[in-house]
Amino acid sequence: MTVSGTATGVRVRIAPSPTGEPHVGTAYIALFNYLFAKKHGGEFILRIEDTDATRSTPEFETKVLDALKWCGLEWKEGPDIGGPYGPYRQSDRKPMYQPYAQELLDKGHAFRCFCTPARLEQMREAQRAAGKPPKYDGLCLSLTAEEVTSRTAAGEASVIRMKIPAEGSCDFTDGVYGDVSIPWDSVDMQVLIKADGMPTYHMANVIDDHLMQITHVARGEEWLASVPKHILLYRYFGWDQPVFMHLSLMRNADKSKLSKRKNPTSISYYSALGYIPEALMNFLGLFFIQIAEGEELLTMDELSEKFDPENLSKAGAIFDIQKLDWLNGRWIREKLSEEEFQARVLTWAMENDRLKEGLRLSQTRISKLGELPDLAGFLLKSDLGLQPSDFAKIKSPPEEILEILNTVQPDLEKILEWNVETIEAELRAISDRMGKKLKVVVSPLFVAVSGSSRSLPLFDSMAILGRSVVRQRLKLAAQAVAALVGSK
Repeated sequence: MTVSGTATGVRVRIAPSPTGEPHVGTAYIALFNYLFAKKHGGEFILRIEDTDATRSTPEFETKVLDALKWCGLEWKEGPDIGGPYGPYRQSDRKPMYQPYAQELLDKGHAFRCFCTPARLEQMREAQRAAGKPPKYDGLCLSLTAEEVTSRTAAGEASVIRMKIPAEGSCDFTDGVYGDVSIPWDSVDMQVLIKADGMPTYHMANVIDDHLMQITHVARGEEWLASVPKHILLYRYFGWDQPVFMHLSLMRNADKSKLSKRKNPTSISYYSALGYIPEALMNFLGLFFIQIAEGEELLTMDELSEKFDPENLSKAGAIFDIQKLDWLNGRWIREKLSEEEFQARVLTWAMENDRLKEGLRLSQTRISKLGELPDLAGFLLKSDLGLQPSDFAKIKSPPEEILEILNTVQPDLEKILEWNVETIEAELRAISDRMGKKLKVVVSPLFVAVSGSSRSLPLFDSMAILGRSVVRQRLKLAAQAVAALVGSK
């Protein structure tokens, strides 16, 4: 891999979308970019890509920044600290993109598409039925300039799509995969500007990387198939393209994709359970270096020294939770002094006001302090150790309990801002949709969340624990109840 930069030197970025809880995969990609910048004396930049206005929220943006800071990553430029190439939030850059879209239209590299969502869905269904991969069929390519002008003047909604070569292939060299060739006929005529004027990821990503003088783009391998669209945009604009590096996805031991439906994937989950950031970064950093057995325990500086972007594996990074546990234990025992350990414990317990809020809720529910561990201890536990028998005292039959847990878990994901009020409102709405009394729905949730039918107020407890911990506890509860159902 040739490492060269502009006059500004090597510049890399992490560009997460604030559409959910920050994923450990974001930390994995961010760490690579951070180490790459340190290795080459370059600069690491944070940019927020919030072109998906329906799912992006300020709360999630704050969570992204907080999570990456918790990981120990520091950026030279970003939405929180500014910099010479700002703004660093794509929604704040919206006026910048339209002139570039117009340039592509003027040069004949893009076209207006008036196809309705219904027409596009019909097209895709027909393609899938014929065994073809769904992609735009080019209907609006044949519109004359007069037709486009009159339909636009009439107020008809349109998007701007990019043109794709009809023949040949896009050939490029990837920093990890080497020489890659992707036929142009497999590349879709990507929407560049949506009907509301916002750019899509592909358009904004390329323009922002160019304007911010990004020299190397390191991201997950799922973006490898999008490189032809990006390279084509660089060519259409007459810009030098960056070096692309596509990192293998993190996977489970069975090689399946790491996803929140199967496993805890949120950085906040690992923070809440008492993993320390140095151990998590140590664990993720081992995917990027070659070491001998016995050299696993590494600080960020040591990871930086051993970091070798020339020798990356394409086999896939296996997220081995047992190895993470082992590393975390070693960090606690070997790297922290007694004073540091005590300080870490207190900081962890106070995280998100967990202890403070737990004590506030407990004060009116105990007669002596010694009752606190049984009443509020679930707020600090990493695992409740739920058993099928824990749900036996609930009046609802196991089948109904399982239905409730399987309904509540995905519905809670729809909550944009996670707090007592939104949780209560959503659970009441779920009860109405299921045609059940609220008491029937929340009874198994008490056990799922706290491990006991007598506990702190449910909605408050869920708010304190956080979305990622509640998600995992509901998942484990459903597994326990499923065993109860299966034994009948």
